[in-house]
Amino acid sequence: MRKTYDKAFKANIALEALRGEKTLQKIVIAYAVHPNMVRQWKTLLLDNAVSIFEKSGKETSAEVEAEHINDELYLQVGKLQVESETSFPPIS
Repeated sequence: MRKTYDKAFKANIALEALRGEKTLQKIVIAYAVHPNMVRQWKTLLLDNAVSIFEKSGKETSAEVEAEHINDELYLQVGKLQVESETSFPPIS
């Protein structure tokens, strides 16, 4: 069975690896984790650090475009449902 680690534990180890005060080997021994996990958590921290400083509620242009497309598709589906209900008499 795999071990699971909570977010705070992962963040703590990733920050420690990022600081460079201890070697990877010392971190691995101190926390009893695999070196690949430490590298992976460090990479995730670096890749996602930008999102920490984004303002909440601010949508990217891709999200706005996707929402606009969804709205248009729902509108078309609604029109098609109305057309199909009015063009065929109900079956009794």
